[in-house]
Amino acid sequence: MVEPLKEVRDGYLISLNLGTPPQLIPVFMDTGSDLTWVPCGNLSFDCMDCDDYRNNKVMSTFSPSYSSSSFRDSCSTSFCIDIHSSDNTFDPCTISGCSLPTLIKGTCSRPCPSFAYTYGVGVVIGSLTRDTLRVHGSNPNVTREIPKFCFGCVGSTYREPIGIAGFGKGPLSLPSQLGFLQKGFSHCFLAFKFANNPNISSPLVMGDPATFSKDHFQFTPMLRCPMYPNYYYIGLEAITVGNSSATEVPLSLREFDSLGNGGMLIDSGTTYTHLPEPLYSQLLSVLQSLVPYPRAKDVEARTGFDLCYITPCPNSSLTDNIDVLLPTITFHFLNNVSLDLPQGNYFYAMGAPSNSSVVKCLLFQSMDGGDSYGPAGVFGSFQQQNVEVVYDLQKERIGFQTVDCASAAASQGLHKNMS
Repeated sequence: MVEPLKEVRDGYLISLNLGTPPQLIPVFMDTGSDLTWVPCGNLSFDCMDCDDYRNNKVMSTFSPSYSSSSFRDSCSTSFCIDIHSSDNTFDPCTISGCSLPTLIKGTCSRPCPSFAYTYGVGVVIGSLTRDTLRVHGSNPNVTREIPKFCFGCVGSTYREPIGIAGFGKGPLSLPSQLGFLQKGFSHCFLAFKFANNPNISSPLVMGDPATFSKDHFQFTPMLRCPMYPNYYYIGLEAITVGNSSATEVPLSLREFDSLGNGGMLIDSGTTYTHLPEPLYSQLLSVLQSLVPYPRAKDVEARTGFDLCYITPCPNSSLTDNIDVLLPTITFHFLNNVSLDLPQGNYFYAMGAPSNSSVVKCLLFQSMDGGDSYGPAGVFGSFQQQNVEVVYDLQKERIGFQTVDCASAAASQGLHKNMS
């Protein structure tokens, strides 16, 4: 299966082809969650605290009443039990009014009760729905129908304006329902300059072709977190900036404590990489000692990024020399995997050049709160641009190789020729 991913300002969208007749709903591809959900109801969908997105062309909603194949999931299915995650598997059915005999036999056909699903900053409320999902085969002209695909039909959200395709390891996730969790998937995120460009898409590959003949990749083991088994964790050992000696990182970025906290979450649903303190401040100090340009404090105050520089913008005849004075950043993961981040993945231009200079900001952030709950760090989607990332779920490892994802997209037939 090969699906195109469209880039928007803070993530990558996959279009779900749902229902009969089909309705196309763009949703974020998110490796950091399981549930796939879509906004439901043209007039009734309500997103609280989503002012930024009011005029966003991406928003489109699903109408189950317009689909002849749509139906509510029943309370006795494993998906209903999973979404309610109760200590007692009978709870969701009891809420919906099932009798004890039907509970014991698992035959209650009442609809699964509404659920609330929480993200880092957002919440969605909806009902579990089933409908036909159509996906592309390796040939873009071939589609395959997945009947009774289970997803959340969401009527109200807080800070979650666009639906999500969950790519985690839980039973509700899209790869899990499609049977790809025994194999794996890969993605190659286009550089940010292609955001909102309708003519080119990032390739998302699922199944055997994603992991086949990838032995030349660098693979780091997936870490198993006993408390959060559905997420993808990797272990960070060190960070090198330029030619300086590697900055040691805390053990918590490659080990879990007894409560399951720690590790580095690799997450396509988080835009920027987050590092814990004091490591984050140490990284800033090393960069400040190596970058010779003046700081752009006004841009730092406006954007919230901690390190912005006024960098020279050479004329086109000197483009080979661009950015030679901005140091490289290399992440060292377990199993001797060294990933040299493409420079556009960390120092990024905040606007158009003026007076032959351009302001570039470091697009890393500190882990919020400073507490040790959850992952110790997050490897975000912005830092994964122009890197083919392979989730080899059979061998429990994640592979990296820096590539030009625009060229990879063209080779997969995901680049529309400009006529």
